[in-house]
Amino acid sequence: MQRIYLVLKLAQQEATVHCARAMCSAQTPKFETLNVTRPRDMVVQVELNRPEKRNAMNQAFWREMVECFNYLDGDSECRAVVLTGAGKIFTAGLDLGGFASMDIMQRDADVGRKAFRMRQNLRPMQESFTVIERCTKPVIAAIHSACVGGGLDMTSACDIRYCTSDAWFQIKEVDIGLAADVGTLQRFPKVVGNDSLVRELVYSVRKFYADEALSMGYVSRIFPDKKAMVEGALDLAVLIASKSPIAVQGSKVSLVYSRDHGVAEGLEHISVWNQGMSQSEDLTKATMAAMQKKTPTFSKL
Repeated sequence: MQRIYLVLKLAQQEATVHCARAMCSAQTPKFETLNVTRPRDMVVQVELNRPEKRNAMNQAFWREMVECFNYLDGDSECRAVVLTGAGKIFTAGLDLGGFASMDIMQRDADVGRKAFRMRQNLRPMQESFTVIERCTKPVIAAIHSACVGGGLDMTSACDIRYCTSDAWFQIKEVDIGLAADVGTLQRFPKVVGNDSLVRELVYSVRKFYADEALSMGYVSRIFPDKKAMVEGALDLAVLIASKSPIAVQGSKVSLVYSRDHGVAEGLEHISVWNQGMSQSEDLTKATMAAMQKKTPTFSKL
């Protein structure tokens, strides 16, 4: 009798913890520069939310991106993310006004010390986009109108990119006396796979438009307007969210790893990964559903 009581007590405690976790994940955090909503089941929309500033990236933005995507990575109620921009354009990139006011621009500091201060500020900014690809949930960028400078750094870190027919892109940093330093030079060439074209776009700072972005492989679909694009991105997110989260998120981890490693290393990585993950109930559910011609339902992670 005592043993039964203990088993029931443990089950009750486990259920309480599970409910608490569910309530915690359902409490979507609030941000100053991002609007985070849940438009579909298991899908989260992250909207750049400074339309009056053309969604320019200020200091709060860099910090909140890390907080947001770290939160989503651990959110069991989220299986796919759609990244959009509020207002007339997707993003104008770096907020130059905020950048000029940073401590690193102080003229009275020793040059070496200014350099160290620059490095201390730059590495967290790089993390603001690295966190997107480190988040195990697939991220779909839905880009309308202008995507400038930091917008390329950010969307290069996303899994999938859609855009509107009026979208245009510009790797802007050379025009303001900088080499792009938060991801474009590292990720964009691997997305596009055309070294000559990448160097042309980086050095010349010329704009490229939706049709060229599609032909070079930077985006995978073009939509007539923003409304249609966001709906298309959400539909894709719903489809992804219906799949096994073990399989989808494991695929993302392996794709990111294999991009930066050789074939042999990538094969070894997925071999070790699947030694554990292939024992998931998802494999059995998916196999049985396929045999029975049914749609499987997968548990939350």
